Amino acid sequence: MATQKMLKFVTIGREMPEKRDAASRSEDFHEIYREFAAAKATEQASRCSQCGVPYCQSHCPLHNNIPDWLRLTAEGRTQEAYLRSQETNTFPEICGRICPQDRLCEGNCVIEQSGHGTVTIGAIEKYITDTAWEMGWVQPAAPASERMESIGIIGAGPGGLAAADRLRRMGFQVTVYDRHDRAGGLLIYGIPGFKLEKDVVERRTQQLRDGGVEFVLDCNVGEDISFDAIRGKHDAVLIATGVYKTRDLDIDNAEAKGVVRALDYLTASNRVDLGDEIPDYEDGELNAKGKRVVVIGGGDTAMDCVRTAIRQGAQSVKCLYRRDRANMPGSQREVQNAEEEGVEFVWLSAPGAFAGHVTGEAMQAQERDVDGLPAIASVRIQKMRLGAPDVSGRQSPELIEGADYDEPAELVIKALGFEPEELPRLWGVEGLNVTRWGTIKADYQTHQTSLPGVFAVGDIVRGASLVVWAIRDGREAADSIADFLTGAARVAAE
Repeated sequence: MATQKMLKFVTIGREMPEKRDAASRSEDFHEIYREFAAAKATEQASRCSQCGVPYCQSHCPLHNNIPDWLRLTAEGRTQEAYLRSQETNTFPEICGRICPQDRLCEGNCVIEQSGHGTVTIGAIEKYITDTAWEMGWVQPAAPASERMESIGIIGAGPGGLAAADRLRRMGFQVTVYDRHDRAGGLLIYGIPGFKLEKDVVERRTQQLRDGGVEFVLDCNVGEDISFDAIRGKHDAVLIATGVYKTRDLDIDNAEAKGVVRALDYLTASNRVDLGDEIPDYEDGELNAKGKRVVVIGGGDTAMDCVRTAIRQGAQSVKCLYRRDRANMPGSQREVQNAEEEGVEFVWLSAPGAFAGHVTGEAMQAQERDVDGLPAIASVRIQKMRLGAPDVSGRQSPELIEGADYDEPAELVIKALGFEPEELPRLWGVEGLNVTRWGTIKADYQTHQTSLPGVFAVGDIVRGASLVVWAIRDGREAADSIADFLTGAARVAAE
């Protein structure tokens, strides 16, 4: 019976949920895809070929049981599909929205390789879990028995929250510390609402609270509380801070007024979307309205910035990337969405300098910031060509001499990626080993650091990476912490 409901990729074409038209979606920060109706989700799930070796599953960092929950969805067994999906994924409705499925599960779908168009895995994953929330199937942790051991988790991003959920369900006492006033990390402040609406994140953090996880917010480790104090208070500690230090440009006038960091820009926009009052947004510093905007970078953060600028009412938005379209690190799906919304991509281009106003008007107060730096007027753009491959195998950009030109701009957003902060120095910790890149050294299986009882996960170990990898790390570390604590308890008892 099950096979009759599956293998329909030959007769049924691939369909994504309806996308809101570019003109209307560019006016707000709501998600751009409409919901799958039950019938359409069932129909699209039935296209799965139920492979003997499911590449979608093996290429998912969480190894989600994708063929199983696609079959259950096709058979109308949505609650069972949800239960199967959350066995391996703490936040399936978030992954369904923001994972780059075109590079992971869907990009490796067997029927995609055979020319029939991939199964719309991400959209169905989102449908399953959104339905589960509506039906009340998503329940907070209710451990069968409580344990006395406690774990302190530093960082309320996806890695920390995934670990908190798993540890709490085992009965451990869990406290999450975060420097921000809301839990969620980049999920709440870094990713715009048109990709991940904020109530989706907030209902998850509320579910963790309802399950007994304690949150200590507005708490900057090293300032408001010492790392040693957290270690002293808990039986184990998990570091899940992410990477927030912005890579910068080594060019002239890099600090000109109107040149801002991507994370500052996105955080301000997300805070406004959440109803906060942000002075730097109100005075225009972090607001693209009416401005000619240039975004530098080709990753997913750059895509978030260009699409946010469109929604803020920018006069024009251009994205500079030093390689070509085929070699950009960001999702091709996001590039397409951005182009539909009016973003212009300037491939094989890099900034050479930021020029300030040089006319007499530049001497007026409004043309200079508090430090006397000139306001941005244009970006000197250098044209590039792709040369020989570098150590990663990608072709290295090479400067084309004499091809520079000036691009007018009132707002330049640097989206060049993120690096780790120097945690041992910031926190005054001795013995916490880091790599030459500044990331924390942790065992790739147990996530144990050089300090006993201290574990680390996510971007602070991997470098800037995907949410789905942070979730995997958090779940694995939770199991390692449980083994560490229960083993320690056994030794103490003996």
